[in-house]
Amino acid sequence: MDRTEESQGRWVVHGERTLYDDPWVRLSKADITTPSGRRFEHHAVTLPSAAVIAILDRAEEHVLMSYRHRFVPDVWGWELPGGLLDPAETPEQTAFREALEETGHRVGSVEHVATFEPMIGTVRSPHHVFVGRGAELVADPTEFDEGVYEWVPLSKVRALVAEGRVQSSGTLVALLHILAS
Repeated sequence: MDRTEESQGRWVVHGERTLYDDPWVRLSKADITTPSGRRFEHHAVTLPSAAVIAILDRAEEHVLMSYRHRFVPDVWGWELPGGLLDPAETPEQTAFREALEETGHRVGSVEHVATFEPMIGTVRSPHHVFVGRGAELVADPTEFDEGVYEWVPLSKVRALVAEGRVQSSGTLVALLHILAS
């Protein structure tokens, strides 16, 4: 797509006003004009950026996951370690930190898989996905509300996804990447 095509399909933002703001979420309304010329106010939600890491065992036959409850949608599901970026951190640093805090494993190396927006039409919240290798258990976890981690065979991951037991978008992106590789 060249620049002319991009400008013809661009939504124009005339301004944005904040309705609610705290460190976890900002809700605003943007005054926009669509490519067809329609002008109206559109809600926008801004959430902090997050990183997720799929930690593989040395044989790359298992992935470290927790089974936990999420109170907002009131669901139980399998998830990977991850969390919000601290202001001074890169996404890669967050992946290393979250792996250690949630699982007690120090990861030897990480591979960036993707950065995506989980709800691109309404929410701003870049999610950075990594695969970690060379993990070594070096400490007890320091975050106690993240569930109990266990090594899940990759041979069972496809069934967990198909059964709806993996619902976190970052976890799905990472696992589907591993299964496709």
